Amino acid sequence: MPGRPRTAQIDAGNDERYESMAQCSHPEVAQSSQALVIPHGVNSRFMKLLFDLLPVILFFVAYKLAGLDPETAQALAARTLGPLVSDGRVPPDQASILIATAVVIVVSLLQVLWLLARGRKVDAMLWVSLVVIVVFGGATIWLHDESFIKWKPTILYWLFATALVAGHLGFRRNLIKSVLGAQLDLPQPVWKRLVWVWSGFFAGAGALNLAVAYTVPTAAWVNFKLFGLLGLTLTFMLVVGVWVSRHVKEAPDV
Repeated sequence: MPGRPRTAQIDAGNDERYESMAQCSHPEVAQSSQALVIPHGVNSRFMKLLFDLLPVILFFVAYKLAGLDPETAQALAARTLGPLVSDGRVPPDQASILIATAVVIVVSLLQVLWLLARGRKVDAMLWVSLVVIVVFGGATIWLHDESFIKWKPTILYWLFATALVAGHLGFRRNLIKSVLGAQLDLPQPVWKRLVWVWSGFFAGAGALNLAVAYTVPTAAWVNFKLFGLLGLTLTFMLVVGVWVSRHVKEAPDV
């Protein structure tokens, strides 16, 4: 009986790889999309990606909408977030970022609750992401200091990089292979290279986020957070996916 054609294996492997890596390659895509009980296929992957990106999208939308009417935004922030601010005062220039931060915290919590309610497993990475969002987002609101929420993507990126390197060097465990090994059959040297490629990307992306956060206005950083970091991540995934496809082992004839 003929084995599975190599091209079909590569295509299927890439589809699975992109879907799996999308859940762990971008800080805002750490929300598990397993809660969506919908058929497999293109629409399935699109809906999962949309679900994963919902917090960062709503953060962007909330910030932009609040900026359209600063007075109303300040009144809303003072009324809803005032008790959560250390001095009970919401500065006019901080209202938009505080509202957006509150939105991303609530949405992230709801996504985890949705998973739990559906009896789905909440991965460790998702719990870490949620903790970072709540801690740094909470500090942003309590101290009405936007620096904390700006650090959040960097902290997540660097945590991912540290986990990959520590797992590889300290525990002799390839975390990328643990996630993707069931979908891809790759030579061991390729798996090792993937650890260093992705850890390097995470480290660089974290540094880039800080560079942008501290050199441009907050409104420009919000744009970069959604379009810049996400676009960079998806482009990197595509390039790595093409490279990986060249090393996928052909299924033997049975």
